[in-house]
Amino acid sequence: MPNARSSALDKALAVLEAVSDQPQAVGLPDLAARLDLPRQTVHRLLGQLASAGLVVRDPSRERYSVGPRLAKFSFATLRSLNQAAPIRSILQDLVDEIGETCNIGVLDGLDYVYLQRIECDWPLRLHMEIGSRMGAHTVSGGKVLLANLDAKLCQRLLHGRALKAATSHTLTDVGKLQAELAVIRARGFALNDQESMDGIVGAAVPVVDPKGNVLAAVGMQGPLPRLTLEACEDFVPHMRRAAERIAHVWFD
Repeated sequence: MPNARSSALDKALAVLEAVSDQPQAVGLPDLAARLDLPRQTVHRLLGQLASAGLVVRDPSRERYSVGPRLAKFSFATLRSLNQAAPIRSILQDLVDEIGETCNIGVLDGLDYVYLQRIECDWPLRLHMEIGSRMGAHTVSGGKVLLANLDAKLCQRLLHGRALKAATSHTLTDVGKLQAELAVIRARGFALNDQESMDGIVGAAVPVVDPKGNVLAAVGMQGPLPRLTLEACEDFVPHMRRAAERIAHVWFD
């Protein structure tokens, strides 16, 4: 790794990238081995990155994970990317294909945040501003992202705060929600059966990077009785194609 050793900045970026690449917290020995750097050097860099809020240290296990400041940067970057014409064009194509409002969103803790939305042409539709937040457990996009989190991280999130009911259909029991997340993870998409708003159904699929990491979700939603859960499921192949196109724009 000659480039990563050419300067202090390159080394710090290499450490940061190595921490970000791991689905769960990683220890100092593993990082030093991966980067082929002395443990003392990696320890010093981790201390600097932790002071800047870019990584966080679990003192009980001496392991490191992505910090709040880096998560904020990542969120801002994705939000900026999704304002670009190619992303809007892909979403618009999807809306034209299925005739319902579509969105791209990411997780922020236990919130699902809408990075981009394209409204359908129907007079009866759900209007939400870009940047709006919903409980991740109440919407298909949030559930598909929770389903693809590291299991320990997901468990910490779900037990970190009470799951509030948005409707009588919302799953607020952690055990039942985890069972549904396992089904979602296995089949590769999530459905929303009036869990965020009465009379609104939807579906979502993951956006996957070249390393297999799930970074965002492409979702759609609409009102009953114009839209049914069966119809939402029928739209999944369309959403998967759109998600693949978005991944190509982001990562190619």
